[in-house]
Amino acid sequence: MRVLFLCTGNSARSQMAEGWMRHLSGGAVEAASAGTEPKGLHPLAVRVMAERGVDISAHRSKHVSELRGQAFDWVITVCDRARQSCPSFPGARTLHWDLLDPAEAQGDEQAVLDAFRQVRDELARRVKALLDALAAEEPRGLV
Repeated sequence: MRVLFLCTGNSARSQMAEGWMRHLSGGAVEAASAGTEPKGLHPLAVRVMAERGVDISAHRSKHVSELRGQAFDWVITVCDRARQSCPSFPGARTLHWDLLDPAEAQGDEQAVLDAFRQVRDELARRVKALLDALAAEEPRGLV
C-alpha cells in the first residue's frame, strides 16, 4: 500500500503525517509527502516528532511534480490550498484533512511548540484511525 500526504509547504503537516504512517504501520505502508510550494523541513516538526520517538530528520521537502506518474493507493491533503491545486493521481482514493499550519503559529516559543504538538497529536490520531479502517477492510491486514 502506498500513501501520499500533500500540503502546500511540505514543511510540517505532511512531513509529520508521513512519519506517523511509517511508524504506526511498522513499515507495512509506503508513505511519501510532497508540497505544491515546498519550503524545506521545519525544525520544530522534527523536534516534536522526536518527542514521540519518530525520527523525520532525514526527510526533505519535495515538489509534488517529483511524484508525478507514480501510483498511490491514497492521496491525503492536509490543507485546503493543496486540495485545490493538487494534481490528480489516477486510481488513488482521496481524503482531506484540513489542519492548521503550525508553521504559521504566532506567539512565544511555547505557544508555537504547542501548535506543533497539537497538529502532531491530531495527525497521529487520524493516521491510526485510517490504519485501523484499512486493516478492517483487508482481512489479511495491510498489504
